[in-house]
Amino acid sequence: MTQSNGDNPRSQSRMEQLQERIRKRSLRAKKKVENITKDDVKGFLRRNAFVLFTITAVIIGILLGFSLRSYKMSYREVKYFSFPGELLMRMLQMLVLPLLVSSLVTGMAALDSKASGKMGLRAVVYYTSTTVIAVFIGIIMVLIIHPGKGSKDEFKKQQKIQQVSPADAFLDLIRNMFPPNIVQACTQQFKTQYAKRVVHVTMTVNESIFNLTNSTQEILKEEMIPIPGTVNGVNALGLVVFSMCFGLIIGSMKEKGQALKDFFDCLNEAIMRLVAIIMWYAPIGILFLIAGKIVEMEDISTVGGQLGMYTVTVIIGLMIHGMFVLPTLYFVVTRKNPFVFIGGLLQALITALGTSSSSATLPITFKCLEENNKVDKRVTRFVLPVGATINMDGTALYEALAAIFIAQVNGLDMSFGQILTISITATAASIGAAGIPQAGLVTMVIVLTSVGLPTDDISLIIAVDWFLDRLRTTTNVLGDSIGAGIVEHLSRHELHKDAEMGNSVVEEKEMKKPYQLISQENENEKPLDSETKM
Repeated sequence: MTQSNGDNPRSQSRMEQLQERIRKRSLRAKKKVENITKDDVKGFLRRNAFVLFTITAVIIGILLGFSLRSYKMSYREVKYFSFPGELLMRMLQMLVLPLLVSSLVTGMAALDSKASGKMGLRAVVYYTSTTVIAVFIGIIMVLIIHPGKGSKDEFKKQQKIQQVSPADAFLDLIRNMFPPNIVQACTQQFKTQYAKRVVHVTMTVNESIFNLTNSTQEILKEEMIPIPGTVNGVNALGLVVFSMCFGLIIGSMKEKGQALKDFFDCLNEAIMRLVAIIMWYAPIGILFLIAGKIVEMEDISTVGGQLGMYTVTVIIGLMIHGMFVLPTLYFVVTRKNPFVFIGGLLQALITALGTSSSSATLPITFKCLEENNKVDKRVTRFVLPVGATINMDGTALYEALAAIFIAQVNGLDMSFGQILTISITATAASIGAAGIPQAGLVTMVIVLTSVGLPTDDISLIIAVDWFLDRLRTTTNVLGDSIGAGIVEHLSRHELHKDAEMGNSVVEEKEMKKPYQLISQENENEKPLDSETKM
């Protein structure tokens, strides 16, 4: 009893202290609200103009899309209607290639090999750990909710899916890392094709038990053989590997490599200024992209219960990863508010939602991280292009979840070994998923083949994939951006030391150059509070 009596005054004093703190904070907040002037409101609107325009565009796009569905537009009319959105995609994709190469070359050239090695190791550890966590969340969610419970009859098969050998797919991944023609890598990537070959097989036939002489017989046999082939699309993996090596070599050349370093630095700045112009058109493009997709989609009422539950399961999994796991990871490492950081990324996340492509969103992500969140350019130039190419948290989660869902629909029980195989394959396959719309469906074939599931059943989930693809792309972009923030925090000592040695991109003398870095234009102005600055 005495002990409890002794504890009561302590707990009461703690409660009083807490109440006092809350009272003080509420008074401070009240004063701030009272002191807000018209100029403050104008300043806030000016700083956040891009975000506000983009959010408004998304809302108008959704309303416009649903209101136009009743007109039953033809495919041609839908294409004409979503043309402004197609223009935005083309503009962003136009900038991806020069931005990816120039940012990686300048980023690697600005760091010594030791600093870049440590930063690279941290980035790879982050990418691997978040992808594994995402796969784990996907598997747990699909096993708990069990969306595939029921009959397979409610699905309508739509198309045949091309068979892919997992071994060939992984070999293609390594082949694409080392393109034989760097110019070709800008437009095409290697992909193993399959052809039929007739083989003459000679068999020895024993005519009878008593006859000791054997006769030979030729049999024609058909077999599928892998042959080299190419598919259209930027070989981002090959360009990343080449640019990183090229940047490291330029950095080690010191004065001799200065001309090349300045060239790529200037190219990077020119691209970022183009991005600044395109950002004003982005809300219009996003509006028509979203509205066009809503008009084009099939009747939602025809989506069955299993597919509806599957969609809900994927959304819950992505929300857990994007809204809890990644912010918690950022807070644990940096001890900073993750939601202030995410607030600065809003336009990049909305652009990812509209374009459904992490590569196309890359220019906007650069802009948001460097200008709003003040992340060191040497980090963004290294981490973001690599992340947009190989870090696909949302895709990994979706692939693991979809594979087990297809098994459930077919009434198959997955063993622990098969679930482990799915988790490993989904992690590896997500690295090979290109940063383009619906690339995850291609790598899904690898995951299904690894555990002997029917690959044609991918067509069961195509009806809702356009929507889920947008959500997992947003998760991918968020994962890349938070990775840049974490890597910068962990590498702050190396970056500070590197800056003191005068090997920094940010601290280059402006007198030598006829151009100026965008992020330095307002470097003397102090940022206002912790609001989202756009």
